[in-house]
Amino acid sequence: MKLWSGRFTKSTDQLTDKFTASLPWDLRLYSYDVNASIAHVNMLAAQKIITDDDSDKIKDGLNQIFQDIENGKLTFNESDEDIHMAIERELTERIGVPGGKMHTARSRNDQVLTDMRLYIKDEISDLKELITEFQKALLKMAEDNKDVILPGYTHLQKAQPILFGHFLMAYFFMFERDKSRLEDSNERTDVLPLGSGALAGTTFNIDRERVAKELGFKEISKNTIDTVSSRDFLLELLSALTIMGLNFSRLAEDLIIYSTEEFGYLEMDDAFATGSSLMPQKKNADVAELIRGKSGQLIGSFVSLATVLKGLPLAYNRDLQEDKQSTFQAIDTAKAMLIVATEMVPKMKINKEKMLTAAENSYINATDLADYLVEKGIAFREAHSLVGKIVKDALENGVYLKDISLEDYKKYNQHIEDDVYMQIDVRTSVERHDSDGATSSKQLQKQIKTGYDLVK
Repeated sequence: MKLWSGRFTKSTDQLTDKFTASLPWDLRLYSYDVNASIAHVNMLAAQKIITDDDSDKIKDGLNQIFQDIENGKLTFNESDEDIHMAIERELTERIGVPGGKMHTARSRNDQVLTDMRLYIKDEISDLKELITEFQKALLKMAEDNKDVILPGYTHLQKAQPILFGHFLMAYFFMFERDKSRLEDSNERTDVLPLGSGALAGTTFNIDRERVAKELGFKEISKNTIDTVSSRDFLLELLSALTIMGLNFSRLAEDLIIYSTEEFGYLEMDDAFATGSSLMPQKKNADVAELIRGKSGQLIGSFVSLATVLKGLPLAYNRDLQEDKQSTFQAIDTAKAMLIVATEMVPKMKINKEKMLTAAENSYINATDLADYLVEKGIAFREAHSLVGKIVKDALENGVYLKDISLEDYKKYNQHIEDDVYMQIDVRTSVERHDSDGATSSKQLQKQIKTGYDLVK
């Protein structure tokens, strides 16, 4: 028998039970449900809505149920519908009439939201810690490879020489923003819904501030209709995780490309690569590829929840039950990505010589040549055009800018002197790019120091 069956003349069909049950998903909320119920019962007793004796019996029963779930001694039926009804039914069977008083002055609408908000607060904290650990891995690799020169790319074409550490720190700061977005999300999650009832509040003289304090919420919600009908705090979390997933996807793509034979800038550790069932020579960056692929799951979770919320009338609708699957999957996926990436990235083998050779045997110093001419008094647009012609001729002759003789350089412009070769050297280029946030050793060291300050 359902706890709400008084108005009905027959039991729900088994198909209905199966279709409407959320217990397989929200079972993970059991500890939060117990804690929220204990705080609610403490308040009911303090407000003389129930007796202290009934309160003690309910709390003892809840604690026993919690221990039984923890120890695997208690299983629930699909007919229980959700974790909230399952716990209440079990409690009532164990302690009798007092168990039926626990739900006084609340609805499942505000109850489930309280559980979810408590759960999300904890998960945000865990996610932030995992991001910080991944950032530490990036920092160490950046510091260990602070002198390694890498071709920087735009449009996947060689653009300018950069330090590999500078490349890694770009991702460090992306993930710092991801962490900041989670912190922002937590600000709007840290609000107590309990006491809102089904939508109109309650006629009982409850003390919501007391419950908020006991459960560790920063404030109580301001409008009961908005409270029970809104899931934007979950949508905001999924948005933050989706953006983090996109950042991960970009990093994974870079690492996959750089690990190919064509690039050969790095090699994945055997522990984070797989082979082929057919081709014996293959070593595939499958872990990085799955990080890239799983970002799609995060996008899907966000779109799924946004679609559920679109066009819902106020206040509560059963559609909102579908928030859990999207949210739980997104959190699990994001945590898995962070954990595996934190182990994978530090174990990559960096091919410093291949990176340097790729930088030197290219035209990525063309901008440095243009800047050199500007310093000789030539307008930048004129210098840009002239260097473009020099590059075109060099390509036709099969040489790089470093290989062109001074005599040939002077045919283009008499201002070019012997010092041009120092300026177009890739190491000189890196060190001359010394503006704030740039790729020089000095600027990279500043970024690394800032990074360590942020992850303390």
